[in-house]
Amino acid sequence: MTKFDPKSYDLSQQLAALQSQAEVQLPGKLLQQSSRPIEQLIATGAVNKVLKEDERAPDFTLPDAFGHPVALAQLLKHGPVVIAFYLGVWCPYCNLQLHAYQQALPQLQALGASLVAISPQTPDHSLTLVEKQALTFSVLSDAGNQVARQFGLVFTLDEATRIAHKQLGTDLPEYNGDESWELPMPGTFLIDQTGVIRLAFVDPNFTRRLDPSIIIAQLNKLIDRAGSEA
Repeated sequence: MTKFDPKSYDLSQQLAALQSQAEVQLPGKLLQQSSRPIEQLIATGAVNKVLKEDERAPDFTLPDAFGHPVALAQLLKHGPVVIAFYLGVWCPYCNLQLHAYQQALPQLQALGASLVAISPQTPDHSLTLVEKQALTFSVLSDAGNQVARQFGLVFTLDEATRIAHKQLGTDLPEYNGDESWELPMPGTFLIDQTGVIRLAFVDPNFTRRLDPSIIIAQLNKLIDRAGSEA
């Protein structure tokens, strides 16, 4: 098996390049409005409400892009589970993250883990993402952000940010199938087979994501710990 080489796909570098491109291409006012949630989430300390390491992950069952139910409890019977909450197919930062995770998937699987990605968008839009990115892991639809809410991730876009999204052509009610204008803070969690969170990464700044090499390193630690306790 060819191991995932973090140097071959530097996620942080790709995200930084995308942000620089946005700063050049988007009008200043529109860029400022679209970034308002970052400032608001930081100011309100929203990340403090998120589930943390050593806490138990809530069980859930959600439909994948093909309408098939996927249950966390069933996945955990076979090994640890990596959960990546993302905004939707319309988010270029999310697309870069999921592409990097797809590249790392063979090594995650070799370490006994499975990977799922969760967003509030409808299964049809999830299917578009799966086909566009050639993703081979489960992409789940969390209608109404019910699971994201249990993880403490949900926030609501204010009117100015809604206007900015509309100007950018992002029709969230159409993507998500509701009028709530709610989204999850992007976050990545590693759940061990007992259902306990062993790695939690959530950043109010949606331009930052957890590098897959860190997930792989933590999985190796879990394996080493299990071996020493055996």
